[in-house]
Amino acid sequence: MRIMTTATSRSSNTDIECLRALAVIGVMIHHAQGNLFHPGLPLLDRIFAIGQTWCGVDLFFAISGFVIARSLLPQLATVSGSLAAQCRIIAAFWIRRAWRLLPSAWLWLVVMLLASMVANRSGVFQSVHANLIATLAGFFNVANIRYADSFYQYPYGASFVYWSLSLEEQFYVVLPLLAACTRRYFPWILAALLAIQLPMHRSILAMAFRTDALGLGVLLAVVSKTTLYAKVEPRVLARVRGSGGLILALLLSLTAVLAVLNEKHSSFAIGGIAIATTALVWIASYDANYLIRQSWLKRGLTWIGNRSYAIYLCHIPIFFLLREFCFRFGLEHPSAWLLGATAACLIALVAEMNFRYVEQPLRHHGRQVANRFSTRHQRKTDSASDAPVRSPPNESQTAVSA
Repeated sequence: MRIMTTATSRSSNTDIECLRALAVIGVMIHHAQGNLFHPGLPLLDRIFAIGQTWCGVDLFFAISGFVIARSLLPQLATVSGSLAAQCRIIAAFWIRRAWRLLPSAWLWLVVMLLASMVANRSGVFQSVHANLIATLAGFFNVANIRYADSFYQYPYGASFVYWSLSLEEQFYVVLPLLAACTRRYFPWILAALLAIQLPMHRSILAMAFRTDALGLGVLLAVVSKTTLYAKVEPRVLARVRGSGGLILALLLSLTAVLAVLNEKHSSFAIGGIAIATTALVWIASYDANYLIRQSWLKRGLTWIGNRSYAIYLCHIPIFFLLREFCFRFGLEHPSAWLLGATAACLIALVAEMNFRYVEQPLRHHGRQVANRFSTRHQRKTDSASDAPVRSPPNESQTAVSA
């Protein structure tokens, strides 16, 4: 395959945002059982016996692998001969990721820790000690390790969803280093690792390190920079009305069924979920309305997708605060519909505030910091490379000052 090293500049992909929305909705439905609706709703039990929705996390992984690699790998490929330039690109990438993800993540870690201290008469947030250790695990991005260790052994704390965030942060550290070290062999090494991992039986620890969808998303990004990508575009979905929605429903249903099979210890389930979610990302990557046509539904899903990170962070503390509220006011059996609707409204409101006043400003600031870093170190590199050929001191000083 001929890999194109020139990155394309595109605006936000609304099809990808819709997939993010569906992913976070699936995760919230899964978490609502037992966390919002306690001890649980019989209807959800019957649904989950047929198909589980926690695999929305794997859809997030496939999206992250694709989006990050499609931007980062071409940048590294263009400077593959310069170690200094690669280090500069990787450092700038880490700066952008840190400003994009960590402020909101740390904010909600603090919120949940404080809630366990001052809004926990019902005990829904678990102990202060458990939340303190969970906060440290989330802060240092090892929550997935602690989550695997605590699984059905001891209370994790309210921030248990941070296991997936820690896994993604670890991925953001390893991916550019592996790509820079292996260079043109990177796709083949990654493919070999995936060939080993996809059919594996998963222990609890292996589930906390399941990088199948992340890796497949990266491989999809590599293919998207080749001539093959345009040749396999599923244009038939635009010609046959309703076919995209049918494919979307079938692949999401397949992941839900495979998630149930995984709980019955099927070795191929997680690998199958990764393949199905990556197939969805592949179709959405063309941003051609193949899965969902332009409509009010797509506009709504795009809105949710843009705020999916904030929704993922805030939905558990909102679930728990509502349960604490019901406990304090003696509402032992609140209406499930009313409780669900209240939670949805609060999540939408809080996520919008987090998106507007935390994520967006700090993401923009992170880009500025990364750009300044890149510019400063680019000038240092250029000056160092020019120094041997510029013998007159006054000319060298003039060049540097300019």
